[in-house]
Amino acid sequence: MVLATIRNWRHRTPDTGHRTPDTGDQRPDAPVFGLSPDWLLSHGRPLASATVLSHPEQLDRLRLACPEAAETAVLAGDPCFDRILDGLPYRERYRRALGVTAGQRLIVVNSTWSPGALLGDAGEDEGGDLLPSLLPRLAAELPADEYRTAAVLHPNIWHGHGPGQVRSWLDRARRAGMLLVPPLEGWRQALIAADCVLGDHGSVTYYAAAIGIPVLLGAFPDGALDPDSPVAALGRVAPHLRPYEGLRAQLDRAVDTHEPDRYRALADQVSSSPGRSAALLRRAFYDLIGLPEPEDRPALLDRLPLPAYEPAERTAPVRVLTRLVGTGPPEIAVVRYADARDEPEDGGIGWDAHTAVHEDTRDADRLRIADVIVRYAAADDPRVGPPAAWTAEILAGHPGCGLAAYVTGPDHCTVRTRAGELVRLAAAPDRDGRADLCDPAAYASALHAWVGGGKSLEEATGAGITVVTGDVRHHVNVNVERLG
Repeated sequence: MVLATIRNWRHRTPDTGHRTPDTGDQRPDAPVFGLSPDWLLSHGRPLASATVLSHPEQLDRLRLACPEAAETAVLAGDPCFDRILDGLPYRERYRRALGVTAGQRLIVVNSTWSPGALLGDAGEDEGGDLLPSLLPRLAAELPADEYRTAAVLHPNIWHGHGPGQVRSWLDRARRAGMLLVPPLEGWRQALIAADCVLGDHGSVTYYAAAIGIPVLLGAFPDGALDPDSPVAALGRVAPHLRPYEGLRAQLDRAVDTHEPDRYRALADQVSSSPGRSAALLRRAFYDLIGLPEPEDRPALLDRLPLPAYEPAERTAPVRVLTRLVGTGPPEIAVVRYADARDEPEDGGIGWDAHTAVHEDTRDADRLRIADVIVRYAAADDPRVGPPAAWTAEILAGHPGCGLAAYVTGPDHCTVRTRAGELVRLAAAPDRDGRADLCDPAAYASALHAWVGGGKSLEEATGAGITVVTGDVRHHVNVNVERLG
């Protein structure tokens, strides 16, 4: 997907305007983006000393679109793709860094910079600007403990509209738990970690397909693409979103029916020299400046860093559905939906519902009717801690609240019931000793349902509780301290 030119600095770089850098985003009868004479020539002569391409397919297109510049072409692979390939073995680490727990699916929403993109200005009838309507539906339709969502937006969206505007557009989704990935770093790791990419005709979505990630095209401007381009080929083989049908079923179908080799031919067109771009680029650079390459130092690319741990912290109200399972040891099924303004239908017979609200919610009026109030902080945070003090304050200040939950780590929290018990909930680690990354607020809601259903806290203390989210069972130890 690389198209780069090494230019004399005195020449003007053409204005990119409202366009994507992908060479496929172009009408068949219009100049090819990045390969046309407008980009590559000045007074009929090449601007660049070297035009770096990643695949012979681009060279063929360059010869057709601007034969005068073909002599400057250098096939040097794709360093961005090489870094992605190098990061593939660390997929599980990236997933844990993004707070993705066992059994949870990570949905990456991606938009390029184009009128016909997922976040574009062409309007829904023309395949653009679907993202604002999709975001609240993702929160309403995807259970919070079974799906994690992240947004990857083209850097020009951030630059063109400004970070403040971008964060404003995605504010509601972020409060519902969506991760907004920074524009320059971190998106490759999110891509590697993804279970499905809901995207468009941009390079990020194409990279996802190239590494075997299931893709669902939310927008795709077929009429604006060169039909011979690899990106257009992606549009012919990848499934397309039906905006007026359920999102969860379509995302699950894209994942469950995905065949690993589905996009192999497209992957072969990303780079003609996978893993070798650093060496090829350095050779080209040294040739340009007329110096020999260092013989004792290999050409290397920076490895992708491990992202900071960033679990979902939902400040939007959460609608919680619970059901006691069986008559044996405490087992509670929990289904949570962030952003209670779009409340889903109840779970049917046998399901109860309550509302859990973060203390810092913008929807402050929902605190008055919250059954569970949640806070995320270190146990020794001097501003709000310790947990015993904060939970007592919450129950005293909110008489309608049945349980207060102070989350102090990725797998544990301290709760106080209306009866006065201070309870520590701690999830058992997996077989490798790694922490269960399910949001501990789900465990608090499960305990609230258990006690609210007339069950004994002593029984939960003895056996612990099993919290079921989707197809995953979490064993949670329960320790009670009586406070009178």
